[in-house]
Amino acid sequence: MRRPPPATRWLALAVLMMVAALYLLPLAWMLCVSWKGPAELKDAAFLPQRIQWGAYSEIVSSPHFPFALYARNTVLLVVLSLAGVMISCTIAAYGFARLDFPGRNVLFGVCLATMMIPFPVIMVPTYMIFKELGLIGTFAPLWVPAWFASAFNVFLLRQFFMGIPRELEESAMLDGCSRWGCFWRIMLPLSRPALVVVALFHVLAVWNDLVGPLIYLTHQEQFTLSLGLQALQSKSGDTPWNQLMAASTLIVAPVVVLFVLAQREFVRGIATTGLKG
Repeated sequence: MRRPPPATRWLALAVLMMVAALYLLPLAWMLCVSWKGPAELKDAAFLPQRIQWGAYSEIVSSPHFPFALYARNTVLLVVLSLAGVMISCTIAAYGFARLDFPGRNVLFGVCLATMMIPFPVIMVPTYMIFKELGLIGTFAPLWVPAWFASAFNVFLLRQFFMGIPRELEESAMLDGCSRWGCFWRIMLPLSRPALVVVALFHVLAVWNDLVGPLIYLTHQEQFTLSLGLQALQSKSGDTPWNQLMAASTLIVAPVVVLFVLAQREFVRGIATTGLKG
């Protein structure tokens, strides 16, 4: 394929940089506000007069926003639900990709159809189920459903599994490897990019989830970071915006670092998923 001229490449790069700047503008505004002092909050200037870190120390030590407690609750939910997603979704996807059983395609179609059901439709029935089980006010409703494979993750992993040659498993079985051994020793190591994509999507969803904790959690000591941030915003209108933006920065920072560290595998997984199937 003939490469475009340098002028075209530079123009495309300039356009991409402008689009990226638009996406980064809210993050830059959040950082600038968090660096401002109380006297500068009503100032319309975008940049602070000088960088001040007082809002971060105030929000970390604030009795209204116990950051360490909220972070512990959020990390606990991420770990429990991520373990369920990785175990249930990989096993279900492997079954749909490799095991031949009657009604496999129909069952997979039904699994995909659940993706079209909006959350508000199942919100009340799900709440009633957990209420009858006596689990309202606990973390269970926020991580137990993750142990029952979600359709999107099953679809993504199934497509990746189907792109792995069957000959690898057949050769291993001829050498005496069991079906479970093929799954554990061959499929999972080769599926690392897809697993990283699934894990990253799920971590982001749980870390930023507000609706779930808002519905099921009833005590402040159980709040997650997103729910605590929402509660930090004063209803009377005297919200300390520098502290609010500082808390937002502390919540966003781990996600950004995680994405940067997993970026290579994430792009590779997105690029190679769904090439066959």
